[in-house]
Amino acid sequence: MGTNRVRGWRVAAAALCVVLLAGSSAGCIGVPDPPEPEPPAAFALLEAFSARMLAEGAPAVLIAARNGTTTWTHAAGVRSLDSGEPAAVSDPVRVGGITESFIAASVMKLVAEGTLDLDSQASRYLPEFGSVLQPPGPVSVRQLLTHESGIPDFTVPLLASGSWAQTMNRPLSLEQQLDLAATVPWDGRLARIFDYSRTNYAALALIVERLRGERIEDVLAADISRPLGLAATRMGGPPPTGMVHGYVILEGRRTDASTPAWQAASPSTGAVSTVEEVNRFYAALLQGRLLPPDSVTAMKGGYSQYYGFALRRWNNTCNNRFYYGLPGDTDGYGMVAMTSEDGRSQLAIAVAYPPAPPTLEANPLIQEMQDVAQEALNSLC
Repeated sequence: MGTNRVRGWRVAAAALCVVLLAGSSAGCIGVPDPPEPEPPAAFALLEAFSARMLAEGAPAVLIAARNGTTTWTHAAGVRSLDSGEPAAVSDPVRVGGITESFIAASVMKLVAEGTLDLDSQASRYLPEFGSVLQPPGPVSVRQLLTHESGIPDFTVPLLASGSWAQTMNRPLSLEQQLDLAATVPWDGRLARIFDYSRTNYAALALIVERLRGERIEDVLAADISRPLGLAATRMGGPPPTGMVHGYVILEGRRTDASTPAWQAASPSTGAVSTVEEVNRFYAALLQGRLLPPDSVTAMKGGYSQYYGFALRRWNNTCNNRFYYGLPGDTDGYGMVAMTSEDGRSQLAIAVAYPPAPPTLEANPLIQEMQDVAQEALNSLC
């Protein structure tokens, strides 16, 4: 368990010593050290949240905050309940739905290059989209990005096909994800509304693969991980060294959920990263270091929308603007990442959840994590 404060919120006793030496030959002998300053309320709030999560059975809590040039990190708990090895803030975790922000950035890079048109039908780039899924009407790439297509979620028939242990350990390609979604009737609707479905991003990842001629994990590495130096951020492949393990409860037994085979190719939940690297990604995105300004504006969505292209927003009371990022929830793990529009204020919280039975519903803790993160960031101004 540990907390690290860097470049701020600390008094340097050495500076006091220099001043005293200038006027006295007695040096600094006998001069008491100045008191350690009280940490900002934001960090006390985050430490209290972390302590409560551990008390409720969470294996680990990792936090990285930044406000201008000042950074603060916190790591508590263990990497694995079996090994008991202490967790570190640099340890990788599953980021759940934050994976969709990575996918959306690669989609928008194709748009910026003129290779992809957001308002064209998905079947233009993915011919089997219409023949396999048989949508009730035209579906644009934009609707896939905003979860307004109404496409069935492939995880519903996946989990209905067997026990959690059987389905979670079953490798599932992007094509197979679409095939599963096609087994559920796709009902037409009169209005386009947000209706979350993991199949939207499976289709988007396939479109990216077809246009790039590479696997989606290789595209994400080329578009995001390598340019930003994100060594732990990846999708697919074996789990990285030092990964924090998440758990679920199956038939009364604790079961490791850190390496489910179906998530290896899941563009909605499959990525692995660290709290610090997720912060670096969102800062680079919002500061225009990954995409042109008009693409970033499009990803944010309209002023009346709380969700754009894999970017959700929260109120920034420091300047009456917004924080952008996403909550990420998946079996065994939760992460929330929020970044101010200028990329200077950031907070990412990752929790290996207290083990509980798996469910398709979001873990209630993910909403609490958002509330805590928003309150903490807003108290720093």
